Amino acid sequence: MDIKKLQTLVVDALEDVKGQEIMLFDTTGLTSLFDRIAVVSGTSNRQTKALAASVRDKVKAAGGDVIGMEGEDTGEWVLVDLGDMIVHIMQPAIRQYYRLEEIWGEKPVKLGAAKRKSTPEAAEADAPKVKSKHLAANQAQPEVKPVRERKAAATKTAPVKAPAKKPAAKPASKAIGKTVKVAPTKTEVAAVKALKALPPKRTVKAAVTADGEPVKKVIKRVVKKAAE
Repeated sequence: MDIKKLQTLVVDALEDVKGQEIMLFDTTGLTSLFDRIAVVSGTSNRQTKALAASVRDKVKAAGGDVIGMEGEDTGEWVLVDLGDMIVHIMQPAIRQYYRLEEIWGEKPVKLGAAKRKSTPEAAEADAPKVKSKHLAANQAQPEVKPVRERKAAATKTAPVKAPAKKPAAKPASKAIGKTVKVAPTKTEVAAVKALKALPPKRTVKAAVTADGEPVKKVIKRVVKKAAE
């Protein structure tokens, strides 16, 4: 049986009995004994035995070979040997202790590629989706042709005249300002008239000698005689 069909049957059988944390690994580069290994968890002894029985029955019904089964007595770890594929059905505590994923998990296989490909739902999912023509992104875009631009013929243009220069402004130092005469107030006119009406000051000339020196004045004291 083809390995892809076999792994699809195994995943379908495990999902039918509610197997938990189904993981599938490609072991072609690690060993020559088998090509695939599947690891799944069962919550009880009854479920692990039911998972193993589901895998056995589905593979046999499809014409595959079941080489052997081990661990059905205790149900803690049930191994189903399908030749090209080994299925490990384990309870959570046993799975966490042995950690088979770390040994064989170099190349994990996505379950989407191996899950229920034989069902009508899977065929419908794999079919190409019809795109809506109402969306602008899905509509056929017209082919865009390159546009060749022609260079415009060179035309003679009239020479552009430079703008006339404005005369430079005269410096502020040469500018001549106007003087404005302000008429005197009435009080100022009256004060000037009053000063003109005052008499001239008298000047007293000091007596001078022939040599030009000022004459000294001698003040004599008159002593009155007391009445006899």
